[in-house]
Amino acid sequence: MADNLPSEFDVIVIGTGLPESIIAAACSRSGQRVLHVDSRSYYGGNWASFSFSGLLSWLKEHQENSDIVNECPAWQEKIHENEEAIALSRTDKTIQHVEVFCYACQDLHEDVEEAGALQKNHASVTSVNCTEAADSACLPVEDESLRTTSCEIPAEQTPSSDPERALEVNDVQVTGEKENCCDDNTCVPSTAEKETSENVPVAEDTAEQPKKNRITYSQIIKEGRRFNIDLVSKVPCSRADVFNSKQLTMVEKRMLMKFLTFCMEYEEHPDEYKAYEEITFSEYLKTQKLTPNLQYFVLHSMAMTSETGSSTIDGLKATKNFLHSLGRYGNTPFLFPLYGQGELPQCFCRMCAVFGGIYCLRHSVQCLVVDKESGKCKAIIDQYGQRIISKHFLVEDSYLSENTCAHVQYRQISRAILITDRSVLKTDSDQQISILTVPAEEPGTFAVRVIELCSSTMTCMKGSYLVHLTCTSSKTAREDLEPVVQKLFTPYTETEIENEEIEKPRLLWGLYFNMRDSSDVNRNTYNDLPSNVYVCSGPDCALGNDNAVKQAEALFQQICPNEDFCPPPPNPEDIILDGDSLQPEASESSALPEASSETPKESSNLRNPEEPSK
Repeated sequence: MADNLPSEFDVIVIGTGLPESIIAAACSRSGQRVLHVDSRSYYGGNWASFSFSGLLSWLKEHQENSDIVNECPAWQEKIHENEEAIALSRTDKTIQHVEVFCYACQDLHEDVEEAGALQKNHASVTSVNCTEAADSACLPVEDESLRTTSCEIPAEQTPSSDPERALEVNDVQVTGEKENCCDDNTCVPSTAEKETSENVPVAEDTAEQPKKNRITYSQIIKEGRRFNIDLVSKVPCSRADVFNSKQLTMVEKRMLMKFLTFCMEYEEHPDEYKAYEEITFSEYLKTQKLTPNLQYFVLHSMAMTSETGSSTIDGLKATKNFLHSLGRYGNTPFLFPLYGQGELPQCFCRMCAVFGGIYCLRHSVQCLVVDKESGKCKAIIDQYGQRIISKHFLVEDSYLSENTCAHVQYRQISRAILITDRSVLKTDSDQQISILTVPAEEPGTFAVRVIELCSSTMTCMKGSYLVHLTCTSSKTAREDLEPVVQKLFTPYTETEIENEEIEKPRLLWGLYFNMRDSSDVNRNTYNDLPSNVYVCSGPDCALGNDNAVKQAEALFQQICPNEDFCPPPPNPEDIILDGDSLQPEASESSALPEASSETPKESSNLRNPEEPSK
């Protein structure tokens, strides 16, 4: 039971984000005794993925800002005279400025629940009736059908956000009200495919079905388990076919080939870039006899960074990494995890558990116990008042208290999650994953990355698309991202139901929020942390998970300096079970019959389940 854990471990990990989960798996794999706890009820922290109802519950939790568990009132009494305590935070303050908008018909006149859901915990959202459409976007899209697509949007003036278009959600609660919307005959849910899924509701009288079917809010609720919505958007699957692009002339393609050849081996020619190390990669590209079109392609399609986001060295490394990744898994340098980003931390948690790690969700830690004499952390005290001793402690940044983080300056990430009715890119296939980069339009703002996922990624229901927008924050998430949303999408309104010539995808539901970015925080800025307490950061704004993996490997090497970092599992044929080597002098002929009966032999050597582990 969680309230009766072993009293001693080698490593205690607090938080189940991606860096913590990787480190826990690596430590367990190297033979360390690992305890991995999280006060949340789900794995992943800010790396998690949710069904639609799960996301609404997450919104309710953050907007109420309620504590997850009750505090043990007597933990202070368990601190000895030669010890001091570092209290941990009991509220998650990494999410701010949460705003939710619902444009789809909110026909919740019936008791609609998510199919297969264990409990109903829906959050009410703001109903929006928008009749004005944003200006059309200029999208450089190829005509050919693509399974995966990479695209960038040139900067242009966008309309300012209308504060009366939607209201911020101030109170989240269970609701069953029927909104003023269309009747049952008008709200006909459908999918984009000709065939209909068995779980998708269909109108009884299809003869009166309008030409343009609609997806309603109740359908999104009912099909909510088909959604796997990431809090952080990472690693899209993108097609790298720059040389097939009709936007590049033959001369430009030759220039590009010459530059990319240099990027593949730039480390062998330091004289080519040494003089430009102090400037940005964008400025460096201007010195390389590349046309503005090529500079744009390299910066946003290959290095995938902004004009001010990386140095020359960082840009060259990113471009080389992009090129080295091509061809490994098809015609793309990227992989996207089915069912969302949240599966990745869980995979490493499973690996840790396989090698003996112990896991406890909904299990909070009250404080770290520090020995005054040595200055090192020696134990934790959990929510039950149990003292658990360990040699090393890893803590996710969000668990540190305000006192510990008093001198830390955090950056913020602006995030938007949208549900739309069709793809931004006009292609013959409706099963694709797309990435778009919208350059910054004003000084002091940042480029916006748009990742669009189709239902084949198992992240949304059929007939819909899940869109993630991400950028480094300059203002609130809505202020940063709404101009891009208005440029790419049209709000889903009743008046457009008969209009089949909608130029842009229609927006069904949207969420804006700011997330703390602790990836660049120097450890020395935290107050009075013992040397054996290691801090893991949350998600950053970068495209992939490189920062999380590098951080995990660096911290693991501090904990286990002489061990390999996540070595591959042994070949099953090389595993020797108890008793396999008792007769090493057996002749080769006598070993042949044993080899033909491998399964019985292995089963006879397995330990009795009732015997204690050694």
